[in-house]
Amino acid sequence: MIRFDRVTKRYEEGHDALREVSLDIARDELVFLTGHSGAGKSTLLRLVMLMDRPSRGKVLVDGRDLASVGSRGIPRHRRNIGVVFQNHQLLFDRNVFDNVALPLVIAGYDHREIGRRVRAALDKVGLLQRERALPVTLSGGEQQRVGIARSVVGRPRILLADEPTGNLDPALSAEIMQLFEDFNQVGVTVLIASHDLALISRLQHRIITLRDGRLLGAAA
Repeated sequence: MIRFDRVTKRYEEGHDALREVSLDIARDELVFLTGHSGAGKSTLLRLVMLMDRPSRGKVLVDGRDLASVGSRGIPRHRRNIGVVFQNHQLLFDRNVFDNVALPLVIAGYDHREIGRRVRAALDKVGLLQRERALPVTLSGGEQQRVGIARSVVGRPRILLADEPTGNLDPALSAEIMQLFEDFNQVGVTVLIASHDLALISRLQHRIITLRDGRLLGAAA
């Protein structure tokens, strides 16, 4: 589903965020990406989302070389990818329902379909009863659940998460990881960048490690 073929990403100041990275993530797989701050985890995710382009090498998603995707094709590419951020990136002047609905509104869905999809997503993350609440009234864990609901409301084939439990306590972190496992079990390919080795080492999924932009190896 996701393939990196000798990918290097060099930024203008001369820093190599990724160096000759080659990896394969299979369809329906859940994989953890770990490494120190600055190791290249976020850069790797940005390349999958087409927020950045590689300096050398190829990135393929679902068999398609992303070099062939022009600027006009980027929105279509991103419709198949859900993204969860550490800081939620919620709109605090809109309620939970409207935050989750935003990607569907932008995509032009009918309001009835929006209602069905938003409520289904909120139900999956256990927040159906909070759809009219403002984000400021929610706990940190609940805000992250809203972010996850928003990322999956478009029914993406791939789900990316960048330090999704970075601001949560261990119990809430475990609950959030269980949600990712639940989505993976229904056919979503999941890639999670995390520095929480204590948590991810307890879960039975492959771990990919980056150090200074280089791939160190993978553990089952």
